Amino acid sequence: MRILLFLLSLLTAASSFAATGTWNSPAIGRALKYTTSAASVSAAKDANGKLMTIIYLENLGVARVGTVSNAENVKWLCSQGYQVIELDYEDSELAVLPTLNADIIAINKSLKEGSFCGSTCSPSRSYILMEGYRILRDISYYHDDPTVYNFPDVYKDSDGDELFLDLIYPASPAVAIPVIITFSYSNSYATNSSGKLTNANKHMRMNLYNFWGNFNDSFVEGASAAGFAWVVCDHPKYCEWGQGRYTGGGNKSLGAIEVNPDTRRKVRSAIRTVRALGRPLGLNGDVAVTGFSRASTAAALAVGDGDTNDTEDTRGRFYEEDCHVQCALLGPGIFDYEHALPASNEYTRMNTFIKATSSSWQEQGALSTIKTSASAPTLFYYNADDYFKDNNKNPQGLYATQASLMKAALDAVGAPTATLTNYSSGHAVPQSAAALQTMYDFLFEHIAVPDPTGISAVTSSSVTSSSAVLYDLLGRRVTPSYKGFVIRNGRLHFNR
Repeated sequence: MRILLFLLSLLTAASSFAATGTWNSPAIGRALKYTTSAASVSAAKDANGKLMTIIYLENLGVARVGTVSNAENVKWLCSQGYQVIELDYEDSELAVLPTLNADIIAINKSLKEGSFCGSTCSPSRSYILMEGYRILRDISYYHDDPTVYNFPDVYKDSDGDELFLDLIYPASPAVAIPVIITFSYSNSYATNSSGKLTNANKHMRMNLYNFWGNFNDSFVEGASAAGFAWVVCDHPKYCEWGQGRYTGGGNKSLGAIEVNPDTRRKVRSAIRTVRALGRPLGLNGDVAVTGFSRASTAAALAVGDGDTNDTEDTRGRFYEEDCHVQCALLGPGIFDYEHALPASNEYTRMNTFIKATSSSWQEQGALSTIKTSASAPTLFYYNADDYFKDNNKNPQGLYATQASLMKAALDAVGAPTATLTNYSSGHAVPQSAAALQTMYDFLFEHIAVPDPTGISAVTSSSVTSSSAVLYDLLGRRVTPSYKGFVIRNGRLHFNR
């Protein structure tokens, strides 16, 4: 009996040890040690039962913003249900931007396939965090109106779902920092299963197979190595891409377009939500937005300084907050549907929608919101060979023409602009160190990142939680009748 108890104790002790090994880093050019720690509570899983995972990059060659130790951060992340895989860069001078982006690309490609460093990982709910950073997941930023896209049938007759965002921030930062917001180009949406709604495709904003992992996109996650917080939002079109119909329209009558004022309101509500929630976490209120493809179309609606009064829209959040942004980096997208290619789905679907709903072409694009030089400085990036050409209307190609139109509108009011072209070919994001450096340089030119050394610390509220207790954003205990954002079991929820 004693021998059996001894063996059991050995097994229990062994199970508490973290797994270790090495991973070959493309950025550093050698093997890095990794340590894998399981969740210390019930494991957080995606809709398919795969483990939500944090890849935690530590001992980097950059200034550290978060003042909480790596050990404490990893312990906290595990207490939130995450599997955590630490990669130790041993203070390598190569572990900086934009060299480090090569590893972000490699990690996401592996996560996209469902594993990393020998561990099974969620391909739709896994994140790369720089040392000192934590995550607030599933923050509601808008209550969707199901009658905008009317899809699927069961959903259009419901009250609508929440749209969510994830906020990655430094724990107890040494100095207040800015944030970069992106909108996913993987859509989340309600799913009809035999006449009932399911969550099978909810929270798909980090679905790496349709998102960063499939396009080698590293810009946003990399920005935290320069001291930025970052946010990824559900795409404003809460509908399977290619689906959706306006009221009275036929099946797929909206197709591959997103319509306004719905998208514009959602984009600005996301910005307001991040500003409000970021303040007690040590964010300084400076916001950049970025996006690629359909996400660029959405993010462009934050650039202009006009038509920002959305107070009549009760589905949004924090109307007292400012929705202007300080900088934008826009990939290939549609900014003026009227000048999309006549043969393209974007033009034909929008043309049908405009005629059927008595809407206007101008309202459907980002150009109409650009009024003065207070519009955000914007960098446009695209490949000239991206998408087909129409020699009569779009001799440059669809996305080159779209960027030219919006750049001209910003130039006309005196807002700074820049262009990055032909960094590769086709519908792609910048991946080379030189192209990424150009993007980061533009970002840093228009949003300063304070030096974390020698500056008084920002006071960040310590928030504790349990499944039975609600706290407000300052960590104060509130009753179940409290209306607004609350923290329950370590996660933010909107108490309606």
